[in-house]
Amino acid sequence: MSILQQAGLSKEPKISFVTAVYNSAAYLDEFIPECINIAKQINCPDFEIICVNDGSPDGSLAKLLEMKKKYLQIVIIDLSRNYGQHYALFAGITASTGDYIFLLDCDFETHPNVLIDFYGEIKNSAYDVVYGYQEHRKGGAFEKISGNIFWKIFNLLSETRVDKNIVIERVLTRKYADSLVSMGDKNLFLAGMMNWVGFEQKGMPVKKKKREGRSNYSLSKKISLAVNSITSFSPAPLKMIFYAGVMITLISLSFAFYLMVRKALYPEEIFLGWTSILVSISFSLGIITLCLGVIGIYLAKIFSQVQNRPLYLIKNIYR
Repeated sequence: MSILQQAGLSKEPKISFVTAVYNSAAYLDEFIPECINIAKQINCPDFEIICVNDGSPDGSLAKLLEMKKKYLQIVIIDLSRNYGQHYALFAGITASTGDYIFLLDCDFETHPNVLIDFYGEIKNSAYDVVYGYQEHRKGGAFEKISGNIFWKIFNLLSETRVDKNIVIERVLTRKYADSLVSMGDKNLFLAGMMNWVGFEQKGMPVKKKKREGRSNYSLSKKISLAVNSITSFSPAPLKMIFYAGVMITLISLSFAFYLMVRKALYPEEIFLGWTSILVSISFSLGIITLCLGVIGIYLAKIFSQVQNRPLYLIKNIYR
């Protein structure tokens, strides 16, 4: 509850719109008025629009500063460099002051007005989070197949279950947002964190269209996000290394036993197995390298956590 609401001076709670801005200058002229229109439709006079500039190189900051002269509700958080969408959104959630937080993208892949229904659902229920998900994933065949594979692998390996094809757009209560911020994770994967926190949550289907222009998520960024998300919420890869090591050891011992028995039964036979030996050695080296790589990823996360550096640095805040 906001102070105004507790004092009886406002019928509606305060709303915080939170979005990450990166190569988004072309969308802002439509996005900001749309947020204001949403606030009017839900009868909320007390709101803020938090735009986190994530080191955008396209003049988004200058555009926001110009728009702020007209729209005083805009709050600009200018990060010191590009940290990534999850970190920018987290910065916005942390800085928000509303009783409800509207999390959304500004590129209109999902239209912001879906939050009107989300807000109506959360206000008239005991839910702490109402989030959107795609019933049918947008994009081409590769994007659809790779997305489905990622969520299946994530939910298979992780103890934290996440609905597949979820989108950024969601409404959070203040107590839920405060609990999310208190987690202290240094390697952010918001979808997993938001489910791990718990509380009462509900998903609602939305339609998502293809982004106009080039996507900010390249294939390498998607792969990096997939690796980070799985290793942040699951120790399963480390357990798989152990089981793989046990299996390889058993196979090696069985093969050695087979060779000894065969040598005992056929002492005069000469074994010409250089090819199989080289293949076995190469296979073993490959497995060892892979295992060391997985261990290295987890060690890097531990290193990042114990360094205790801030998740992001803020250059300026324009309120």
